[in-house]
Amino acid sequence: MELADILVANAVSTFQNVSSKKRLLQGIAEQAETLNGLSQQRVFEALQERELLGATGMGKGIAVPHARMAEVDRVIGFFTRLDEAIDFDSVDRQPVDLIFTLLAPEDAGADHLKALARVSRTLRDEATCRKLRSTDDASALYAILTDTAASQAA
Repeated sequence: MELADILVANAVSTFQNVSSKKRLLQGIAEQAETLNGLSQQRVFEALQERELLGATGMGKGIAVPHARMAEVDRVIGFFTRLDEAIDFDSVDRQPVDLIFTLLAPEDAGADHLKALARVSRTLRDEATCRKLRSTDDASALYAILTDTAASQAA
């Protein structure tokens, strides 16, 4: 599974003036409603419920919030780069500025895990993260994330 399979160009954004994890998740839920016709409230609740099970901050400024929802028919992703890092209850207690959100069908066990693994491998690559942090252009961020050679090396 490649990131281009789950991420479309208009699902990549930079957010400014986001002050909390809650506000970030609300912004992502708004995107999910606009781009995918999902209920903003339902997406927000699903992401919040997952965060209550354990924070999805991976460390090194990266978070991968994710949730399973009956309303979703395939794994879909959203990437966000923040202009200022926020607290995300990460394992290393460092603030987060790179966020890749995944929404998956309730019964998408293997696909959900494959997507999480691909996102994790991509964002563990320090060179990729440096590139992502060096631009606030959404199309450049999308190109960095979906570059097949880079994602296979990650």
